[in-house]
Amino acid sequence: MSTLAVLPARLSATRLPNKPLRLLGGRPLIVRVWERVRQLGVADRIVVATDHEEVASVCRAAGADVAMTRADHPSGTDRVAEVAGRAEYRGFPVIVNVQGDEPFVDRAAIAGAIDIVASGRHPLGTAACLATPGILDRPDVVKVVVADDGRALYFSRAPIPFLRDPADAPRLQGQVRQHVGVYAYTRAALAAWVALPPHPLEQVEKLEQLRPLAAGWAMGVADVPDTPTGGVDTEEDLARANARWTTTTEDSP
Repeated sequence: MSTLAVLPARLSATRLPNKPLRLLGGRPLIVRVWERVRQLGVADRIVVATDHEEVASVCRAAGADVAMTRADHPSGTDRVAEVAGRAEYRGFPVIVNVQGDEPFVDRAAIAGAIDIVASGRHPLGTAACLATPGILDRPDVVKVVVADDGRALYFSRAPIPFLRDPADAPRLQGQVRQHVGVYAYTRAALAAWVALPPHPLEQVEKLEQLRPLAAGWAMGVADVPDTPTGGVDTEEDLARANARWTTTTEDSP
C-alpha cells in the first residue's frame, strides 16, 4: 500500500525557539529530518507540513515538497490530517507522521508502524523499544504499557509500570518500554482521530495519542531493537545532536 509521510514543523516551539530552523550539521533541523526520511526509503512521498513561510522556504530550497497549513492546530496529527485531506494526497491509503524534530529516527520504527496499519492488524500504529527501569523517573521520556497482543494500553510521562514493591523489580524485565514518536494511520482512522475533541487525559499528559486511546481505539506498537535518541526539544538536545552528527560524519568512510 502506498504511504505518504508527513513531517509537521511548527515554528512556535517554546523550549527551543525557531526549532525547525536551528542548525544541525550546518543545515536546518527540519531539512535534516526530511533528508533522513528520504534516505530510509519507507514512504512513497514525503511532504513537510508547516504554517510558516520561512520554514517552507528552506525546505523548498532543499528540494522538499511543502504543504502550508493553518496555524491553529492543537497537535501534529491535526496538522497531518489537514495535509492528507487535500486532493493531491488522497491517493495514499496509509499516512505516517514523522515528527519534525527527529533527525535520527530509526527505520524500524517508521516501517514497523506502517506495517501494523498496512497489514490490517490495527488502524493505528506506533513504535517503542524495551528500556531500562532508569527511564521510569524521567518525565521527559514517554513510556507505554503494551498488552500481550501488541496494543498500547496507556502512554504516560509518569513511571509506568509503577514498581510498588521493590521485591518485584525482576518482574519489570521486558515490561518497560520507551515510546518512539512516529504514528501511522489508515486514512479513515486519521480523519476520525482529529474529529474527536481533545481529551482531558491528552491535555493533562500533553500526549496527543491518548485521544484515540481514551475513545477505545486499538493502536498497535511495533518493537524497535535500538533505544531511540529522542527528539530535539531543548538547547541541550540540539548540542547533543550536533555532537552526534559530527561524530557520525567523522566516522563515515
